[in-house]
Parts: sequence; C-alpha cells; structure tokens
Amino acid sequence: MIDTGATNSLISESTLRKTKHQKFLSTCHTKIYQGDGFSPLEVIGVVELQVKVKNIFTSVSAYVVKHLSAHCLLGMDYINKYRLIIDAGRQTISVRKNNIITTIKFEQNLEDIRFPVRLINSVIIQPQHEVSARVSAGISSASVLFQPSYNLRQQIPLVLRNSRLEVERHTTSIPLFNPSKYPQRLPKGLIIGTISIPSQIKENLTPSPSVLLNSLIEIPTSSNALDNIEKVLKHIDDPTQQSIFKSILVKNQKPFDTSKPTIAKSSISHAIETVAHFPPRSKSLPFFGPKLQELKDLVNPLLRSGHVIPSNSHYASPAIVTRKKDGSGRLVIDYKKLNAVTMSDNHPLPNMEETLQELGGGFKYFSKLDLRSGFWQIRIHPKDRHKTAFATPFGLFEWTVLPQGLKNSPPTFQKVMEKTLQSCRPFCLVYIDDIVIFSKTFQEHSQHVEKVLSLLQHSNFQLNPDKCEIAKLNIDYLGHNVSFHGIKPLKERIEAILSLREPDTLAKANKFIGSLSFYRKYIKDFASIAAPIHSVTNLIKSHRHRFRWGLDQQQAFRQLKQILTEEPLFLSFPVDSEPLILTCDASNVAISGVLQQNIQGEMKNLYYHSQLIQRSQKTYDIVAKEALAIYLSIKRMRSFILGRKLIVYTDHCPLCAMMNKTLRNALANRISILLQEYNITDVLHIEGKKNCFPDYLSRNPGVPINVDDIDPDYGMCSNPSGSLTANALVAVMTRSASRKQQQQLPQTTTS
Repeated sequence: MIDTGATNSLISESTLRKTKHQKFLSTCHTKIYQGDGFSPLEVIGVVELQVKVKNIFTSVSAYVVKHLSAHCLLGMDYINKYRLIIDAGRQTISVRKNNIITTIKFEQNLEDIRFPVRLINSVIIQPQHEVSARVSAGISSASVLFQPSYNLRQQIPLVLRNSRLEVERHTTSIPLFNPSKYPQRLPKGLIIGTISIPSQIKENLTPSPSVLLNSLIEIPTSSNALDNIEKVLKHIDDPTQQSIFKSILVKNQKPFDTSKPTIAKSSISHAIETVAHFPPRSKSLPFFGPKLQELKDLVNPLLRSGHVIPSNSHYASPAIVTRKKDGSGRLVIDYKKLNAVTMSDNHPLPNMEETLQELGGGFKYFSKLDLRSGFWQIRIHPKDRHKTAFATPFGLFEWTVLPQGLKNSPPTFQKVMEKTLQSCRPFCLVYIDDIVIFSKTFQEHSQHVEKVLSLLQHSNFQLNPDKCEIAKLNIDYLGHNVSFHGIKPLKERIEAILSLREPDTLAKANKFIGSLSFYRKYIKDFASIAAPIHSVTNLIKSHRHRFRWGLDQQQAFRQLKQILTEEPLFLSFPVDSEPLILTCDASNVAISGVLQQNIQGEMKNLYYHSQLIQRSQKTYDIVAKEALAIYLSIKRMRSFILGRKLIVYTDHCPLCAMMNKTLRNALANRISILLQEYNITDVLHIEGKKNCFPDYLSRNPGVPINVDDIDPDYGMCSNPSGSLTANALVAVMTRSASRKQQQQLPQTTTS
C-alpha cells in the first residue's frame, strides 16, 4: 500500500517469508521510527523489493520489520523515485518510468481490509470510570470505522462501541469504560479492535505502522452522578445497549451531578422590564426562634453558592418558608407587587400541535430530559437584580438567578434553551424545561443523546434524574403518549370522566344530567341522547322509589361520557391564539378542575381532573379547599398551562384577588404565591348553579388518583414509610374515633 506519511518503504517479516525476496535479506541496525516520531520499529534487515505495476517493473529498498499493520508499505522514497501522481478525486495512482506512465485504480474493497488498533501503554481503569486512550490506528489520516475486539469483550468487562473515528498522524482516541466493580488493567500493545476504511472515503487512504502516544485522559466520576445515571438507565434490559448509554452518560456526567446547585452559562439573562412605578416595598414577615434559624439555614447556602447576594435595593418583597414533601423548608418570595408592574414578555412558546406532530414521523427511540430547579439555573440581568430584593429579619438580599414566582420566567427559559440546543433542532425539541430527543435507530439515538448532553454539560445545566427517561420506545410528553405507532392523548386527561360511576339513585341521576346542562347547546341531539335518563329522573320526590336504572340508561350514560372525551367537544391541542379557561370546585369529598378554551364561541374541553382530598384536608375551611382545587388542577395540567394565558373561574369570591393581593387565609395565600410563575390573567367568580360540571366531578369522583406533587404546606407531611399523615394540629383524636374514621373514609394512595 502507498503511504505519503512514511519516509521509508517497509515490509512485514511475515509477508516477506511468503515471497521469493527472503533470500535477499541482509541485516541492518538502522533505527526506524513510526509516524509520531517517537515510537521505534523493530528492524530485522533490509531487502530489495521488485514491485510490478501493470506492465512496469519497479524496485525499492524496504526495511523488514515486525508487527507492521499492513503487508507492505511503499513510502516517500518510492513515491519520489517514480514520481507517483495520486488523484484522490478519481481514485487513481499514476507511476512514471522511462517516460512511460501507467495508471491504476484505488482498491475498491478497502472496507474489507482491517488494521489492528493497539494501546500505547498499560492502562488501569477504575470501577465505573471511563478513560480516553491514544492508540495506534495504522492509518496516516482518514475517517475510519472502529470495530471492538469480540474476544477482548468476552474476556474482560469492558465497554467498547462501534464508532467512526478521525485519524490524524497515525493516531486516534478511543473511550474505554469499566462497568464492573473492580479495576481493570489493560497491557501495553493490547489489540482492542480493528479499523477499516469505508469505500466512500476518497482522501488520505494510506496506511502506516502502528503509532502509540503516551497519552491518557481519565474522567473522574462523581458518586452522586453515578447513582443518578444507574437510576436513569435501570429500565434498559439489553446489557450492550445499557453499556453504550452508560458510557455516554458517564462521559457527560455533570448534568447528572445534583450534589450542589449550578448556574448555567448563557448569553441570555432574565430582564425585568417594568412600567413607571414606585418601587414596591414590603416589610419582613415575623420569624422567631426555630423558624428564624430555619430561614437563615435556607438563605446562607444561597449566599455561599452566589445565588443571592446582600442588597441595598429600594425594592423589597417578603420571604416566606413553605414545606417540601420531605418536611424540609423551602424559601419562597411573594413577588405579587413586583409582578403587577412588570411588562409581559410575549416570546412565543412552540405550537404544541406542531411539536407533537413532528414526533410522529416514524421515530422509534425517545429520550426525555427535565431540568432540575430550572429557573434557578438562569441568571438575572445585572441591571435588574435589585428588583428581586427580598426582606428577612436579618437583612435584605437580592437574587443573581431567576427565583420561583417571577413573571415572564417561562419565556426567558424557552429562549435560553432554544439557543443552547439550536444545533440539535433536527432531532431535539424544547418546551420550556422539557427536552425530548427522537431518533429512528438505536445507533442514531445514542449519537443524538450524546450531543444534547454534551451541550448541556458545556453550558453547565443540571438535570432532574428522577424525571429523565433515556432510550424509551414510548414517552409521555405534553399530555400525550408518543411512540413509533403514533400520538395519543394521555388517558389521565379524561380519567375523571372515564371513571365516573353510573348513578344508582334518583338524586345522583338528576345531578349527572344537570351537570351536563352547560354542554347542552354544544352536543348535537343532546335531548334524544339523554332521553332515557330524563325518562327515569322526571319523578317527584314521593315517587323516587320508582327510579330504575336499566340498559337504556346505561347506554345513554356511556354515550354521553364518550361525547365528553372525543372531538369535537374534546380538543387534542390548545389553540395558541385563545386563553385557557380553568373552572374549579371543591367539596368535602374531592376537588376538580375542567380546562377549556372558547373557540369561535364554542367551549371545547382539554383536560378533566378530579381527585379525592386527603384526610387532613377535610378539616380545611372552604377558602382553603377552593384554593387547593385551583393549585392541584394547575399542577396536574402544567404542560398545557405553563407560559399560556389562563383565566380561572371559582365559585368563591375571596379568591378573585389571589394573584395580586395578600389573602387573609394563610394557606390560600401560600398557594397564590406558588402560582405566580403561571400567567393567570384573571381569577373570576362563577355562580355555584352555573358551575355544574366541576361541581359534579368534585362530589362524584371515580377511581382515586395518585398525586405525587402535593406539598406538605397543605396539611400533609411524609413519614418514613412514604405514607401521608396529618399535621399535629389536626391529627389529635381518640383511637376509637380514628378507627371509626378509617372505616368511613375511602382508601387513597399517594406516591
């Protein structure tokens, strides 16, 4: 073979034995170095080779060496002697002798020729670590295909992937991952696989002797990141596929390290543009004893990490402490007054329908990434930091990053993520803090995931491993299930309807048919469909014993439920140009919410939600229950609501001011602060008699729904077993009363 990177021509000892030239072998003590200029070759001697090119006989003195990657290698001495012309475009080589030029074609089956890849030095790979080793590739400069050694993988627990490599100066790098619990030692010169040249490569096709550089780069692995990576990949059953993704995730492990908060590197920061106003200023809320110490314990780590700094601002919003599900505190700032004077950012969110339709293009593999404490990772513009100041009993502080509860947070986050991942747009979609990666083949998907993670790592983003899904055949995204077979609305959007039990009394039948009165004008032939139910509900009270629920009534009931969950009354996607409408209600049994849009004068449904309230929540006053209904409905419908204009209807007047004023009810006020990140433009009152359908859902819930996003702020706290118990103030009761209550209450589960 021809090698423009070799000074001298070479032939391997094993090849020479097969030719008639062996008798011409003469000893030689000359030192020959490989293409890197450092690694010596073991020279046995020198021989005069006779090389026939078509009808032309040529000759060259070649060194005989051991362990040559090619059979024979013609270097620059031969090229200059016969003035070879190498035409990469036409894939030809021309040889000149005595003014006679002979031209031959490149070898057409180069991909069938495989060259060994050897390690330069012995390598020790620690458990669950990856190293990137410089190896000899046997090619001067080319794009090659690497194939791992099957025998090596059978003998040693080692993750090696088929991959395309770029060879420069006879060398390239190969990642080696040790998935075992024990260190692995690989000796110098070990053949870890082979490379071949794809036939489509037209340049730098010349092989050369092995080159080994004394270079090794180790990637240390955080135990926190490794634990999270194993958790994310545990669903992958195929060991090879799991190893491939483990290697990728370990290589890009920083986003999975949640041991400490991070701040992303981005040219976009959050600006707070305000109308003309006097700086809103509030006094610190009172904190005493353990509560004061808890507040300090929440602020001090943020000071150390640089998320907040001391402030001299004229602005001041009150800080409060709420409870997480594990019982620990969470710092929340009441930015109602600041949000009231902040101008809206109208940066558009991606069209949900177009986004989901793009995922329906025959893709087989999907990964979903969720950013941890996403808004905290975005910087506040320095000129606006003073506006975020919050008051505590021990001083005034301001944020350097985007805190929870500021207006315009979703549009800013969308802009940052679009810019960060813009080069991945052909295989990656971003919807605020949800990232989805889609591919048609496994190999394609591993490359796509690696590129996205590499960009996130470079920008210092941190993921929420508990909500990340890697290499799945179907995922839930934006209220839909996405797979190779198509896109379907999630069942949870209509579960509240599907799980409705058939009425078994006159009162329940009347309530059901009455709850649908709002939809009467939107359901074609409503009167005829509902006629069987009307026929058994038109009874006076004294005749209620005549109530019979038969087959005709069952069919009508099921047909009405079906109409509520199918087009045209039920929409698969929200319309961008219209605000969303959420109508909520609460009872002593359950809370409910119905998400709708007014499309050209007709109300269309997007989401139905109802869930049984927990035992301790039954003690709440009506204001707190109604606020809880709004909060839990919005949290459940987050993917539809976040970043979109929302109008909320409630049949309880005191909540109409919840988004811009402090409420007297402490629990309802905390809920209003947690909802500040949503673009709720109005909270309006609806008469109870007009709030028919949400009222019916709240009083007749179907199957209990497991909810994993209930904060203990609302009377709940987690015990070590994972079950929920009431706070101490509402949990005092006698044993007999407790047993009696447990017998009366329906069983619920919370995950």
